[in-house]
Amino acid sequence: MQTNNQIFLRGRLAALPTLSHVNHSVEYFLLPLTARRLSGAEDRLNVIASQEQLAALSLEEGSPLTVRGEVRTFNNRSGVGSRLVVSVFARELSQEEGDDENMLSLSGTLCKPPSLRATPLGRTICDMILAINRRYGRADYLPCIAWGSLAYRCAAMKVGDRLALEGRLQSRVYTKEVDGQLQERTAFEVSVMSLSDPEEDYLD
Repeated sequence: MQTNNQIFLRGRLAALPTLSHVNHSVEYFLLPLTARRLSGAEDRLNVIASQEQLAALSLEEGSPLTVRGEVRTFNNRSGVGSRLVVSVFARELSQEEGDDENMLSLSGTLCKPPSLRATPLGRTICDMILAINRRYGRADYLPCIAWGSLAYRCAAMKVGDRLALEGRLQSRVYTKEVDGQLQERTAFEVSVMSLSDPEEDYLD
């Protein structure tokens, strides 16, 4: 089954890279990137890149950063922070200047029934989880939200249906009570801008 998972980001490095993990003796670093929306709000997204990729760049806080890659997820079982960790795995990094960009193209399978609801301000929204297969039998599970007429179209779908979309990866800060104390958390979700043909590829 063909799937699609491509993201293009352009923004600024919000802080210096820090070691994320080591896999097969390769060091991977976390790069927090901020990308401004047309509304003026900023999304702060976590980019994962290898030491080899970083060696070709000259990075400092505030440096321009352009990323082509894919969105990855894993379950955090440490009990600290969000359960679902969402990050951008970099395939290509560069430091070209330009307007902030956040373009995401996905195709996969709905793995939970869509949930249609209304916000406190009366806007219609649909919450979904999209499963996107990758190699070696793994899959990424991305929370997606659609608004208005798109929300109604998505709500009519059922588990197992193929869904292709274009949108953006966005961050949302919220507070959660843990052991009687309020903690600030960041959630990541895909904001759906349009629906597409599941058999087509995007961002070529």
